[in-house]
Amino acid sequence: MNYLQKMKGGGQSPPKVGSFEVLWSWIGSFLGIAAVALIHFKILDQTGLMMIIGSFGASAVLIYGAIRSPLAQPRNLLGGHILSAAIGVTAYQALGGQPWLAAALAVSTSIALMHLTKTLHPPGGATALIAVIGGDNVHNLGYLYVLVPAALGAIVMLIIALIVNNIPKNRKYPEFWF
Repeated sequence: MNYLQKMKGGGQSPPKVGSFEVLWSWIGSFLGIAAVALIHFKILDQTGLMMIIGSFGASAVLIYGAIRSPLAQPRNLLGGHILSAAIGVTAYQALGGQPWLAAALAVSTSIALMHLTKTLHPPGGATALIAVIGGDNVHNLGYLYVLVPAALGAIVMLIIALIVNNIPKNRKYPEFWF
């Protein structure tokens, strides 16, 4: 196949989801992000720690809106954020003087490690990137960034996903754990 012809696509667009699915995705994402943000703003904000990072918005799309996706399963959610956070902190500490290089190394290494560990979770790439470009609030956390916000935030969102995604009879989460 010609290289440029590959870019045309050729498959069909996925079907539209029903109102029921939209509603439960909205409820789950609202409660998940609200729980993480509430912990951040009411408990941790005064301590200098953080709980909410931008990559959790993308995780919400997966674990509340695409619950059957292999990328949305608990292993991927937790492993993707935790491994990527550790790689991002390491990249920043090793190459922080060259942020463009640290950013590229953090994201690409995170993708490779998530593939190797079967924990591919696209928001993990953002978690790694945030560790590099997140500014002093993030950099001052050092490896604590792996635990709070990455691990703890993902755990809170997972708990909400387990509760909310299993309320309707026609939804089931997770598809697998390991």
